[in-house]
Amino acid sequence: MTPAAPAEAVLEFPDNRLLIDLCGEYDRNLTDIEARTGVQILRRGNQLALHGTSEAQEEAAEVLRALYDRLEQGRDVGKSEIDRHFRMADEAEDLSQLEMFGDGGAVEIKTRKKLVEPRTDAQKAYVRSLFAHELAFGIGPAGTGKTYLAVAVGVNMLVTGQVDKIILSRPAVEAGEKLGYLPGDMKEKVDPYMQPLYDALNDFLPGKQLARMIEEKTVEIAPLAFMRGRTLSNAFVVLDEAQNATSMQMKMFLTRLGEGSRMVITGDRTQVDLPRGVPSGLADAERLLSTVKGISFNYFTAKDVVRHPLVAAIIEAYEADQAPA
Repeated sequence: MTPAAPAEAVLEFPDNRLLIDLCGEYDRNLTDIEARTGVQILRRGNQLALHGTSEAQEEAAEVLRALYDRLEQGRDVGKSEIDRHFRMADEAEDLSQLEMFGDGGAVEIKTRKKLVEPRTDAQKAYVRSLFAHELAFGIGPAGTGKTYLAVAVGVNMLVTGQVDKIILSRPAVEAGEKLGYLPGDMKEKVDPYMQPLYDALNDFLPGKQLARMIEEKTVEIAPLAFMRGRTLSNAFVVLDEAQNATSMQMKMFLTRLGEGSRMVITGDRTQVDLPRGVPSGLADAERLLSTVKGISFNYFTAKDVVRHPLVAAIIEAYEADQAPA
C-alpha cells in the first residue's frame, strides 16, 4: 500500500511587507530554499504553503521562521544569510538569535555608518577577544571577516573615545606577481597594497570624515616597514596579511605596543607570499606566544566564510587536497 503524501505545512507571517523581503526579488530566496530542502513553497496572501516530506517541511519552516525573525529585528536577508543558515545547521546556529556579549548586550559593533554583526560562533568569540585583550591574533582562510571585524572594532573604539587613533598596516608583498616599480610618490606607491584596508574603513566611516581623519593622522594606513622605531600609544593597531611578515618584522611590530593601545594581527597560513626559504613571522609568533598570558589566538575555518558561498567550497576543496592521506 502506497503511503499517503504528507499534508502541506502552512506558515503565516503577519507583516506582508516583511514577507515580501523574505521571499526576495522574484521569489529568489524561496527558490534557493526549495533547491536546498526539496520542498515546494507556494505563496498565498500572507501565508507560505510547504509541500514535501515531513523532514523537508520542518527544515524549510525553520529557515523561513529564522529569516523572518531577522527581518523583524531590522536585519537584511539574502542569499548569504540563507547559505550561512544551512552551513551552520550542524552546529545548531540559530539566525534568529544573537549570543550575548559576556553578560551584557548582543555581539554587535556600532560604527558611524552601520551596525556590524558577527555571524558565526568563531566570529563572535573573535570580537569578544578584541574587546577583552590588548593583543589578539585572528588566523584563518580568506573571507572569514578577520580584518573586517578588526577594523570595525577599531572604529568603534575610536568614536567612543577608547583610543585616540587607528593604525592599519600590512607587509608590501606581491601575491605572486612582480609589479615592478610603481609610479608616483610614496603614498601612491604603497596604496595598491593598502586598498583592502581603505575598503573596510569606507564601510564604517563617512567619506568626508575618513578623509579628514587620514589628513589629521587620526587614521593611518602604512606599510609594515614604516612601523620601525615607533611606539604606538593609545592606538588601535591592526597588522593585516601577517603571514607575509618575516620573523624579524613580526618581532619589530609586536614590540611597538604602547600604553593604552590594542593590537590585532590577522593572517592566513595557507597564503604565504614570502620568498622560498623565508619563514613566516606569523607561524613563529603562533609557536612562541600561544602560551603567553594576555594574548589571545582565534581560529577560523571554511565554515566562517562570509563571502560568496563558492568561496567556502573552494577553501574546503583546497584543504581536503592538502590533508594528509
